[in-house]
Amino acid sequence: MSASGVTIVRLAEDWIGTPYRHQGALKHVGCDCIGLIRGIWQELYGEDPGPVPAYAPDWAERSGEDRLMNAALRLFGPALPIADAMPGDLLLFRWRADCAAKHAGILCGPQHFIHAYEQTAVTRSALVPAWRKRVAGVFRFPPASHD
Repeated sequence: MSASGVTIVRLAEDWIGTPYRHQGALKHVGCDCIGLIRGIWQELYGEDPGPVPAYAPDWAERSGEDRLMNAALRLFGPALPIADAMPGDLLLFRWRADCAAKHAGILCGPQHFIHAYEQTAVTRSALVPAWRKRVAGVFRFPPASHD
């Protein structure tokens, strides 16, 4: 695992137990999966990754565009093959091949990831086949200035 991967996994682990709150982004107070990634980004780079328009829980189904994937491409660069995924990488998930990416998490080991899960909290989950087949993109965080 790279030094930045260790740092990102450590940051993500510190969010574990944060309650799920739609559109939230405050560690130990409440966040959703987008808020978790935004919070880690802020801790890593010392700045907000940019404004996020308000979104409904069913935003991915209603918008007709792949906003989460587009934001990841803009902030992280091109997606990597899942075979190249390393701890600390961002994972995006889509529920069906014809739907926009709707969920995000941080890979924390070869078989686990950390994510904010609706009706629970930020948690570590097994990257079981049901999750793995829904991975829509793998993205590596850009190097922080202290790396």
